[in-house]
Amino acid sequence: MKQDREHGLVFNIQKFCVHDGPGIRSIVFFKGCPLSCKWCSNPEGISAYPELAYKKSKCITMEKCGLCVRACPRNAIAADTEGRATIRREVCDACMACVDACPAKAIERMGRLMTVEEILEEITSDAAFFARSGGGMTLSGGEPLLQAEFVTSLLLQARAEGLESAIETTGCVPWEQAEPVFRELDFIYFDLKMLDPVKHRTFTGRSNERILENFKRLCVQFGDKPIVARTPVIPGVNDTVDDIQRIADFIGEAGKHAANLRYELLPFHNFGSSKYEFQNKAYLFENESNMDNAFISVLKQQINASVPLI
Repeated sequence: MKQDREHGLVFNIQKFCVHDGPGIRSIVFFKGCPLSCKWCSNPEGISAYPELAYKKSKCITMEKCGLCVRACPRNAIAADTEGRATIRREVCDACMACVDACPAKAIERMGRLMTVEEILEEITSDAAFFARSGGGMTLSGGEPLLQAEFVTSLLLQARAEGLESAIETTGCVPWEQAEPVFRELDFIYFDLKMLDPVKHRTFTGRSNERILENFKRLCVQFGDKPIVARTPVIPGVNDTVDDIQRIADFIGEAGKHAANLRYELLPFHNFGSSKYEFQNKAYLFENESNMDNAFISVLKQQINASVPLI
């Protein structure tokens, strides 16, 4: 993704959240991620370019409408066997003409360029809730660090306006890109998905070497900041005591001088499965049920962690 200090590519701003940092928060979801995790609950955040999402159930049929077909300059939309729109994504160039034409909002744009001022205008309308709860703004994605120049500008302006800021990151970017962002944050969530490099590449598409090195550097250089290492526990991927113990051991060694480091295990959920259908993508975990919190409790009891567990 080309860096742009003036504009950030955002696919959602979600308000009144309580699980992504202290207090009540607004989450800014940035588009583009260096990983392609098979279980990702925000698949619309992986591509670094605007995309189409199609919700078939909202389509009012070609017989009653058909405006998307007439609007598409590449003839990438046709009727399926039920008379509803179907998008030939191999032909579509995401010009978004169909989005503007669709009166039922069955076709939506995923990703829009926003300025720092536009984002903060939307977020600061909830400043009273932040003040009462100790909340603020959380940057998520996708991967915010892919847009480090813009994110740094956003954080600097947010700080000037008295907003506390957090991030949820995979850490999979060059340290020189991540370091200026970490410097401006008040709270950091850092994903550590698995220690096995082969398994990591198989399930995320990338090596974990840079991620692990960046976590070590984070703990040394910014160990005074509140840091939460997070592991999403995925069925058949990293859900054994041995998997989690290896990660806990790494965190304990890397963070031995980090004063405010904690470790959190996140139970698998399939809440994002419908998004794969909207983007005509296959979802590897469609037959998996949401993970019971009791399973996470047992895992936490069975591992020996040298940092506090959440």
